[in-house]
Amino acid sequence: MSPTERAIARLPAHLRRYVVDQDHGSYTPREHAVWRHILHRLTERLKDTAHASYLSGLAATGIGVERIPSLDEMNEKLETLGWSAVGVRGFIPPAVFTELQSLGVLAIAADIRSHEHIGYTPAPDIVHESAGHAPILADARYAQYLKRCGEAGFRAIASVEDQAVYEAIRNLSVVKEDPAASEEEVRLAEERLRAASASRRYVSESTRASRLYWWTAEYGLVGDLGQPKIYGAGLLSSLGEAAHCLTEAVAKVPLSLVCADTEYDITQMQPQLFVARDFDHLFDVLKAFEATMAWRLGGDHGLEEALRARTVNHLVLDGGVELTGKVVARIPARGALAPGLSTALARLEGPIQVSRNGQAQDRPWPGEALVAFGSGALPHRGAFSLDLPSGLFLTGFRVGEHEVINLRGHQDGRPLDLPSWALLFLSEGLPSLAGGPADPGAWDAWFGDHSAMGEGEAEAQARDRKAASLSSEVAGLYLEVRALREAQKPDSARLQALKTRAMDHPEEWLLQAELAELETMR
Repeated sequence: MSPTERAIARLPAHLRRYVVDQDHGSYTPREHAVWRHILHRLTERLKDTAHASYLSGLAATGIGVERIPSLDEMNEKLETLGWSAVGVRGFIPPAVFTELQSLGVLAIAADIRSHEHIGYTPAPDIVHESAGHAPILADARYAQYLKRCGEAGFRAIASVEDQAVYEAIRNLSVVKEDPAASEEEVRLAEERLRAASASRRYVSESTRASRLYWWTAEYGLVGDLGQPKIYGAGLLSSLGEAAHCLTEAVAKVPLSLVCADTEYDITQMQPQLFVARDFDHLFDVLKAFEATMAWRLGGDHGLEEALRARTVNHLVLDGGVELTGKVVARIPARGALAPGLSTALARLEGPIQVSRNGQAQDRPWPGEALVAFGSGALPHRGAFSLDLPSGLFLTGFRVGEHEVINLRGHQDGRPLDLPSWALLFLSEGLPSLAGGPADPGAWDAWFGDHSAMGEGEAEAQARDRKAASLSSEVAGLYLEVRALREAQKPDSARLQALKTRAMDHPEEWLLQAELAELETMR
């Protein structure tokens, strides 16, 4: 079993289905030239401006400058660092990306940017995901931060509008990397992203987590505020950003929790960057961020966050029971019941998944679930009545472990509109409420979109168009250029013949640049 196969085998099934084969042999000669062009210039530019672990980190994670790295070569090195890498196509759902990262797995986009977008691309590609994210993993403290940051993002509660923004960003990246896309298609994709962003009713936990990640792991600087070093993957993998970010045109401010409330625009260079004192500073800010999350706070705060999100999340009750569903109502109690909790009843829309320790207990319940907060007990079977300190009074008939029928209730004499058939839980407190299902694998098995395996139709179409845009003649020229370079001292006659043939393809600026570089090697 290869190192990559071992990495994939360790993944749970709901994550494995997003993994694709890298198919290293399918990269075109021009794509290898794109990699070489970027990496040679980046390593030269970053040797004095990147974090100290950058150059050594490339070799330590199996990344060379002459050709696109294979995931097998990367995984041989990453295994020694406690990490691994798997191939994916384009943008994957944020929850999948963050869960992978929390497990110490880099999601490496198997595609590479086109030569038209060699300086910067909004689409995930192997330059950014490998040469950007992998090298600083050689620093153990930073590698630990990346896992912790992934866990915070995975636990964050996302809103329904966050999904619309994700789909819009994904669409824009596909359109911009499609050589057949018209100016009108690009314009509409950009307008769609602006409209999706404008549709947000509030700033969700997931959005704040993504901002924290962006301003640290993607666009972070570290060290002295006056002369910081680059460690963010977005800066390390972009020729344009790597040169621009340290100029006076970019404001440098000390890293703080303010970054989680600072918007960013993926379509342009950033006008301001945050500088961490050192990698321990990242943990200080992350800890402060986690202290604001429903995952840590639970209680009323968590219920309100889930209620306005309108998405599937999970409640952790006293005793370790976990309920996955959509919180659709919260009835306040007459006073505080527990620290941070003054809720009498929470109502969840189905389907409902009941789990313990992240393991689903049974098939999902199709109806609703209710959580009554306060001390009390239900009979194993039969009729019950509950008079809780919250002012809540419930009656009904218990027919299963949590299933009740003929449910009725009132609060301080006011009747409540309750489902007559539901799951009913009692809990004195609400220790935690986190984003997504408690058992992602079981939830995915029941409700996941298994038709979307690896990539969508639009991504596949764009990839096919990019491959078709390279003629066999031009591909042959790139291959001959590589062969001359590998010969160390290029043959003058062959080089001149190549230059003459290349004149028939003036649009291939990268080919011309490769030939000009060979001239200097003579």
